Amino acid sequence: MSGSSTGNTGKPTGWGAGATETPAARLRRRLPTFEDANHRARWRVARFAYDFVAGGVGQGAPNVAHNRAAMDAVRIVPRYALDLSGVNIATNLFGRDYAAPVGVAPMGNTGLVWPRTDAILAAAAQAARIPYVSSTVANVGMEELARIAPDSLWFQLYGLPADNHRLSLDLIRRVEAVGAHALVVTLDVPMRQKRVHDVRNGLVVPFRYRPRTVFDIARAPFWALEMLRKGQPRFENMKKYVGENASVGELAAFVQRNMTTGVTWDDIARFREAWPRALVLKGIQHPEDAERAVALGVDGIWVSNHGGRQFDAAPASIDTVPAIAAAVGGRAKILYDGSIRSGLDVLRALAVGAEFCFAGRAFLLPVAAIGEAGGGHATASFMEEIRSTFGQAGIRTVEEAARAAVLHPNAVRFDPEGNAAGVEAPRRRAG
Repeated sequence: MSGSSTGNTGKPTGWGAGATETPAARLRRRLPTFEDANHRARWRVARFAYDFVAGGVGQGAPNVAHNRAAMDAVRIVPRYALDLSGVNIATNLFGRDYAAPVGVAPMGNTGLVWPRTDAILAAAAQAARIPYVSSTVANVGMEELARIAPDSLWFQLYGLPADNHRLSLDLIRRVEAVGAHALVVTLDVPMRQKRVHDVRNGLVVPFRYRPRTVFDIARAPFWALEMLRKGQPRFENMKKYVGENASVGELAAFVQRNMTTGVTWDDIARFREAWPRALVLKGIQHPEDAERAVALGVDGIWVSNHGGRQFDAAPASIDTVPAIAAAVGGRAKILYDGSIRSGLDVLRALAVGAEFCFAGRAFLLPVAAIGEAGGGHATASFMEEIRSTFGQAGIRTVEEAARAAVLHPNAVRFDPEGNAAGVEAPRRRAG
């Protein structure tokens, strides 16, 4: 998406944010921010589907708001009078070149929000040259996603511990066969949690047509029509284990029974041995866990509190990044997610110690808001915002972003015994 004042021919037609009349520019005016996409998605899709995405764990989803407040507290001290003609937001991660330091985080059951969202976002990531991380419980199978996004596909693994992780290891073999570039093992879902919105809404797949569910569907006619045309979400990666002709309900019941997700350090060692490419652990929030992961030969540490969807009392993800980066000391890449909604948020995360960022809702909600065009709109918005934010701060590369002068008042420090404490002081990263 271009922010320049050009028409369909690319020639200037005027001055100002409204001067451009390309389709991308018109989309930009409709959804210029995350909140605009969020607002439109709220009324466009069924309430139980929107709540599944936007909500977190616990009453009022406090950790979702905590993540956002902590992100907003991070300040970048800009530098001026620099030559910005060479601003370059491209970066390299695990030996592959990407156009920007942001990717699409794994999100399960996105078809609940809009049919074939997985395919929409995979195609957008492939076009933008950024990573797309497919979930174990995606609604489009890994084989199809590999065809859509051969240069961008990563895979996120939830543990299926039955029978000594037989299915987990089979999924790893399948992912290797389709050519995924990295395996992301999620650690921070050891047990299912009470997501209050989902409990109140009686969320279930396949849908049960209770009075409240029927009312929610009736209030979202665009969503309902698309669901009628393309069908309810199916956990396609599980068809091999349930049957190629398995129903929506059979696949959903299999996931409910088998995906208990608990993963131990011994399991991680086995996954490391089975997986020949980049291995990432997602959900790390303590430096000691990061150090243990590095000792097992993990290539990436993904700092995350699951978008506020697992544990109310967890610290905001952004506040634990500096301590984890310091503990790892360059022995593994530091990845990050948590309230990444704009290019400015990407810069904030890079400035406090992350080397690459991922966003979930910021990619998903534009698809919920406007359908298939939402994937390209989200990727283009990130590209434009990262570039312009870098320039505004006097930063020309991702490497320079890591050396930005940053104020991070809520950063958490850990003492030698692993106890955590806040620190109220400005900091500047060395190097």
